[in-house]
Amino acid sequence: MASSRKWFESVAEAHRRARRRLPRSVYKALLAGTEKGLTLRDNVAAFDELGLVPRLVGAPGGFELSTRVMGQEVSLPVLVSPTGVQAVHPEGELAVARAAASRGTAMGLSSFASKPVEEVVAANPKTFFQTYWVGGRDRMLRVLERAREAGAAGLILTLDWSFSHSRDWGSPRIPDKIDLRTALRFAPEVAGRPGWLLRYARARRLPELTVPNMAPSPKDPAPTFFGAYAEWMQTPPPTWEDVAWLRGRWEGPFMLKGVMRADEALRAVEGAGVTAVSVSNHGGNNIDGLPASVRALPAVAEAVGDRAEVLLDGGIRRGSDVVKALALGARAVMIGRAYLWGLAAGGQAGVENVLDILRAGVESTLRGVGKGSVHEVGREDLVVPEGFERRLGAPGGDGP
Repeated sequence: MASSRKWFESVAEAHRRARRRLPRSVYKALLAGTEKGLTLRDNVAAFDELGLVPRLVGAPGGFELSTRVMGQEVSLPVLVSPTGVQAVHPEGELAVARAAASRGTAMGLSSFASKPVEEVVAANPKTFFQTYWVGGRDRMLRVLERAREAGAAGLILTLDWSFSHSRDWGSPRIPDKIDLRTALRFAPEVAGRPGWLLRYARARRLPELTVPNMAPSPKDPAPTFFGAYAEWMQTPPPTWEDVAWLRGRWEGPFMLKGVMRADEALRAVEGAGVTAVSVSNHGGNNIDGLPASVRALPAVAEAVGDRAEVLLDGGIRRGSDVVKALALGARAVMIGRAYLWGLAAGGQAGVENVLDILRAGVESTLRGVGKGSVHEVGREDLVVPEGFERRLGAPGGDGP
């Protein structure tokens, strides 16, 4: 395995390969972030501040990595986070779904995905459909009905994006559609990345810039990304009553994604009845200056307790990061850029490679701290520096 040119040994190497393979605009869209990129960087850097407590004797011979998230048994506490249009590879979300299924884990499918929910659920029944609040209650009912009919195992409602898009390093050029004029404009970028172009040539298709899951049904025409994006931007944000209403119309597991405050996590669970919360700052794509997700995790986990599942999304690059998040109260983590880099580097095999790297890293970290199960790790396994946490919305914590 190690001798294969396609295999890579770290998420960092997947990132390097993705950068070499992808056209500049596609890579910049994948990198994302906003303004100065403070939150984008802190999501990763915060994990470096957390130390691990070693134990030399008593390490178990085997390790239990499996857990249960949103009603689904998963073989490791790492899930695939929903991300929008995946023009990094012709198979897009279908390759990701197959990779997650082959490694025994679940995935979130974005409503802005390039592949329809029906096909993705067929490839991985452990698929949670993610949606934003778009178009009001009647529109949301149609979204729920389509996800339900497709067999989605759960619903994820994301509320944490403020549409901040300015980037000091420049935003990517994203076309509304691929036509002759667009092809000519992007030709210099694409010419320098023949491997990316060859994949699409072999698949006999152009990158898909429509979002089929934003259509009311599989039979309706898929809107363009920017058409659906405009509808989302023009929709007034939901109230807590809207969240509770939506929860009441979905019978299965229901996650609220984007929670960073302890008081809002508690309100989501007690007031709206959600079964899971994801501590997330949208991968640094929200307003810049928000703390890293992992800094906000402990206060949210303490507030929620055992009344709902708590997941961490943001900054995971290695197995030790996963263990650190679990030790601070997460049931599992969700990965975004890490698997997208794997997808760009090697398609389905590249995503599987990333999941294998994280699995191996979790096992080696458990061995180092002397724990035999992901359910046994706790704060005693960490060195947490003073001032690390951001206790947003917690009694006596940061902010009002």
